[in-house]
Amino acid sequence: MVAFAGWEMPVQYASIIEEHRTVRTAAGLFDLSHMGELLVSGPDALAFVRYCVISDPGSLAPGQAQYSMLCARDGGVIDDLIIYRIHEGYLLVCNAANRAADVVHLRGHLAPGGFNATLEDRSDATGLVAPQGPRAADLLKTLTDADVDGLGYYHATPGVVAGIECLIARTGYTGEDGFELFCLASQTESLWQAVLDAGEPFGLKPCGLGSRDTLRLEAGMPLYGNELDRDHNPYEANMGWAVKLEKGEFVGRAALARIRERGARRRLVGLLMRDNAVARHGYQVRIPDGGTGVVTSGTASPTLHEKIAMAYVPTQAASIGAEVEVLVRDRPYHAEQVKLPFYRRAR
Repeated sequence: MVAFAGWEMPVQYASIIEEHRTVRTAAGLFDLSHMGELLVSGPDALAFVRYCVISDPGSLAPGQAQYSMLCARDGGVIDDLIIYRIHEGYLLVCNAANRAADVVHLRGHLAPGGFNATLEDRSDATGLVAPQGPRAADLLKTLTDADVDGLGYYHATPGVVAGIECLIARTGYTGEDGFELFCLASQTESLWQAVLDAGEPFGLKPCGLGSRDTLRLEAGMPLYGNELDRDHNPYEANMGWAVKLEKGEFVGRAALARIRERGARRRLVGLLMRDNAVARHGYQVRIPDGGTGVVTSGTASPTLHEKIAMAYVPTQAASIGAEVEVLVRDRPYHAEQVKLPFYRRAR
């Protein structure tokens, strides 16, 4: 157990590698109750959310979800989040460490913007249990009458799971099929135990932060504090597809428009270590022409049996197949730039 954003979080229950491979081959169960849940409701809920995020939640159908970000005026990323359009309004699921900052940022635009909307922080009242993996759907069907097979990726529906009212979302952070089950905080333990018990025939095992990190890294998914922060913008992080400049004015639009026009100065790339070393967050990357970059995340991949990493390098040096060096304990080790993601599940 480790302290994280005011929570005690499990790094691992048994083995990080075992838990990682369980998610890739069967199903793993994550307790994500530390995540933040912010509900925006009222007549101007859509207009307000649309103004605050880089994506266009106006394109969401009821029950649909969308990846997005909050950006500062200069285009730096305040947080990344998932927006769900639910019957009450728009549910913004944010990172635990950024929850307070997100609320301050959002409230700072609510009243001054004249929006007739309400922002409610439901984080402490909400639990979140996430079965992830290729057998997650078959497992969930034993616990609910909801149409699991008919629930599309990045969609959500209300439903009863093991007798508990939930928002059932087909979303996750592992690169596998899976679900995130939102419920009342007081019912989280009962939901966790019910899913754990029902999952035994499906090979389900509890999983911690360690495997969650290696899984998302294989899938090329950014982590706030590593790939994303206020010093980086969506275009640098290869998330320019989420920026909808055409929707009209929003926080950070002018800066992001300038960045798109001139081009990002650095780019997030995938690295495959060619020498036997693991690149870690903060390690320097040397470019053959004399430029430098920095590793954002790195691990020994349990699925690929390779040493992989993500790193920011100058845009002109970002090229698949190009060689770089990573300084590991002040010694240079060869690496090759490769296409992200490192791993993509079969569909």
